[in-house]
Amino acid sequence: MNATPEKYWIVVGVDGSDSSRYALEWSANLAVQRGRGLTLLTAVGSPDSAGAFREIVPRGGDEEASDRLRDARALLDYAQEWIQRLFPELDVRTRMPTARAADALLEEARAADTSAVVVGSRGLGGLASAFVGSVGVELAAHAPVPVVVLPKRHEAAHSAKGRVVAGVDGSESSRRAVEFAFAQAWWTESELVAVCAWQPMAAFVSAMGPVPPEAFDDDAVEATARRTAEAELEEMRTAYPDVSVDLRTVRAHPVVAILDESSPADLIVVGTRGRGGFGGLLLGSVSQSVLHGAHGPVAVVR
Repeated sequence: MNATPEKYWIVVGVDGSDSSRYALEWSANLAVQRGRGLTLLTAVGSPDSAGAFREIVPRGGDEEASDRLRDARALLDYAQEWIQRLFPELDVRTRMPTARAADALLEEARAADTSAVVVGSRGLGGLASAFVGSVGVELAAHAPVPVVVLPKRHEAAHSAKGRVVAGVDGSESSRRAVEFAFAQAWWTESELVAVCAWQPMAAFVSAMGPVPPEAFDDDAVEATARRTAEAELEEMRTAYPDVSVDLRTVRAHPVVAILDESSPADLIVVGTRGRGGFGGLLLGSVSQSVLHGAHGPVAVVR
């Protein structure tokens, strides 16, 4: 029996905030480009799902629950009508689970026919908000598919053609991010800018004892970084020969290097954790810092 889904879907979280509206438009544009359907999801979180605060959050009654469901349904209907006016050829379906936003989106992300999840970086704010900044971080850390986070403000997605900027460091997570970046660059006919950041080794090894002379040779360190990046890009260059690739080795912290190379119209692609990351952290420091500092969409790939 063939378990391959007949159609793949991009899931987008909708909560009525500016960032979720940008996420909706961006994800619809991506779905059209890649021949996907679009799933609009609004989580109707109850006070029972408020975690550690559930005892102090007013529970309300049946009337309040009915109001939440009615408002969520109205939001989904409005979002579906609005996006299908912009993209009449797009297949759209809706989901309205009663759960925390992160839990609802993670469950949808684990479905066999889901190819990506898109959310805004900021929700409406307050305890009643369905989406807050931490949702994007939680999703990026645990979702089995790429998670794209949109900032509160960015350039309109409908006709924007930006570059794809990918962080490269030779880690397993980075390799999967590069694969996603190449595919996205190919579908959108965009240039791929691969950024491999490096820093002088002497600053890291001086506390460990005598410093070998080569630790002070910046040219050697940069050459090693370029070889690492070239090796990582080689297979994908072969798979996507039409994608124009600009490899940049930059002497800087990875976060600074990636953000400096990007504009609000670009898609930034990073892995969840680079080389040397701490396994106990929810997200690697680079991916989390890029999420918070970017002015355009950021895709985080596990």
